[in-house]
Amino acid sequence: MQPNWPQTLWIVRHGQSAGNVARDAAEAGGLPLIELAWRDIDVPLSELGIEQAIALGDWFARLSEEEKPEVILSSPYVRARATAELVVEHGGLVGSRIKLRMDERLREKEFGILDRLTKLGIRQKHPELDEQRLHVGKFYFRPPGGESWCDVILRLRSLLEMVTREYAGQRVLVVGHQVIVNCLRYLLERMDEQQILEIDRQRDVPNCAITSYRAQRSGDEDEVLQLDLVNFLAPLREAATPVTRAPDQPAAPKP
Repeated sequence: MQPNWPQTLWIVRHGQSAGNVARDAAEAGGLPLIELAWRDIDVPLSELGIEQAIALGDWFARLSEEEKPEVILSSPYVRARATAELVVEHGGLVGSRIKLRMDERLREKEFGILDRLTKLGIRQKHPELDEQRLHVGKFYFRPPGGESWCDVILRLRSLLEMVTREYAGQRVLVVGHQVIVNCLRYLLERMDEQQILEIDRQRDVPNCAITSYRAQRSGDEDEVLQLDLVNFLAPLREAATPVTRAPDQPAAPKP
């Protein structure tokens, strides 16, 4: 019987970025705007983010050749691409037959008119949108020029269709962003709005944390992906690398 899913599917959030650092500084300073010289697409890893990505790569390097990723799908955003490239470099994957593919469907959620605004900035500049978001909830709220979680989920449905079609039976690593991790969990674990928002409310996805699934089949039943690890941080702790959890969102208090 042909496999329906990858043999192993790892989902990883990128390492800490300069944007995470700038956002924390703006929030701590009570500023309305996050000062960044780059477009969101071009925000690089921080020095700590580079260390986190290297620690993740070192963890993959300790796996056997039969356990290592065969395919890496990454958001094209600089911080995610750099994380993926460091995993290749330090994970014993250089010179192998690894397929590293950028896929725009893994890009960060787009914030539109709210881009680079802190919570205070949203309340000051767009109080009506702040009120609407609190009423509608982050799952369905779409800022002007931006995306809702549902919009992100729609593009990820397309991505998963490709993964099952092109990479069934293989070992696949996905490198993306916090919302990407949660929205993929929503799809793979067949959650509803309340379930995934409760997970999001409990804690932010740590940088370079691993959530993974393994394909399993029972008798003649269809193959399913079984959740294996959730926000697994051993690679960072083994390397004594600090864990960071700053959200990617440039704004948006949790409802």
